[in-house]
Amino acid sequence: MKKFYSLFLLLSLALVVSACSADSKTDSSDGSKDKNSVEIFSWWTGAGEEEGLLALIDQFKENYPDIKVENAAVAGGAGTNAKAVLATRMQGNDPPSTFQVHGGEELNKSWVAADKMTPLNDLYEANGWMDKFPEALIELVSNGDDIYSVPVNVHRGNVMFYNMDVFNEHGIDVPTTLDEFFVVAEKLQAAGVVPLALGDKESWEATMIFENVLAAELGRDGYLQLFAGEIDFTDARVVAAAEKFGKILDYVNEDHASRNWQDSAQLVAEGKAAMINMGDWAKGYFVNDLNLVTNQDFGYFAFPGTVGDFAVITDTFGLPKGIDNVESTKEFLTFLGSVEGQDVFNPLKGSIPARIDADPSKYDDYGKDTMEDFKTAQLFPSLAHGSAASEGFVTKANQAVNIFVTQRDVKNFIDSLQNAAPDM
Repeated sequence: MKKFYSLFLLLSLALVVSACSADSKTDSSDGSKDKNSVEIFSWWTGAGEEEGLLALIDQFKENYPDIKVENAAVAGGAGTNAKAVLATRMQGNDPPSTFQVHGGEELNKSWVAADKMTPLNDLYEANGWMDKFPEALIELVSNGDDIYSVPVNVHRGNVMFYNMDVFNEHGIDVPTTLDEFFVVAEKLQAAGVVPLALGDKESWEATMIFENVLAAELGRDGYLQLFAGEIDFTDARVVAAAEKFGKILDYVNEDHASRNWQDSAQLVAEGKAAMINMGDWAKGYFVNDLNLVTNQDFGYFAFPGTVGDFAVITDTFGLPKGIDNVESTKEFLTFLGSVEGQDVFNPLKGSIPARIDADPSKYDDYGKDTMEDFKTAQLFPSLAHGSAASEGFVTKANQAVNIFVTQRDVKNFIDSLQNAAPDM
């Protein structure tokens, strides 16, 4: 029964917010679907992501005019509402044609473990995709020898964005190690500048920092071993990471608990804070919402200690069992995995394509640099975004992180993580 733990959590959440299901544009009366249609279920309703999804749908309609498309996006809660609605539908044997899910354990320990997904090995073979996506990325959407979803994009989680004027004014060089970061942070703080902006009003933002400190302290291989259960959370290196995480928190803005990530990113844009560790959706926010110029107003670098590594967050879509419109859905998944589909979607979303052979000319400087890093860097899955561990463990890890941010009790933090480890 343990393998259904994550699904149970999702279903429990669904009961709390079941009213959201009325907002999804679906007909759950009998589970049947027009065989010449495809229903695309996601939480892409925000700025940038909605434009990307609509452009993707428009191009698919142009390429496949005989297939009807239903956009069943559910807004709110950074995906929480959508996941609750999805859980209700999957439990009620009314799956959408395809749905957004993060590659990694969010896919594997929820829907694959519950035997709700159909393998897509034939689709990968027919389209020659095995060498078009990095092997480590294919592993994130696989369970054993079977591949269960198609990655449409990649976000990077171990990136720091910084205000270039602030760095120049104070003579700051980009830190490449945590020791260098602490020297920089001390200098900035002494000058009256918040070294690192944080907005942890939601549960995951601080966890992103912690996962990157873990990767810096353990190395990419040690990080993978930790979440494979081969290293305990009581390991001296994990304890050291917790201690350094606590030290980093000495340099964040005092009002972090009342801010979300956009609010904290705005501190960097205004020069009130120097840096922020956030996924590269922050780049889209800087450019599209705040009208900042890449490599002029803000720059970027790998989280100190993780140069050469890449914290991967990938949105994927798979083929649920029990749908009637399998062929139409496979046509959409084929388009989703194509260069054309990925190059339509990702420049608007602010992400980079999951394929390594996409057209760099369609992307800005940040996109080009990140695409190059993606080809050569060692990938590791994000904890905060459900790729490294099950939903059940992520929930407990977020709780432990949030308590630690307030109390700074390393022993209690480590004990909480170790006690939650059986749920990974």
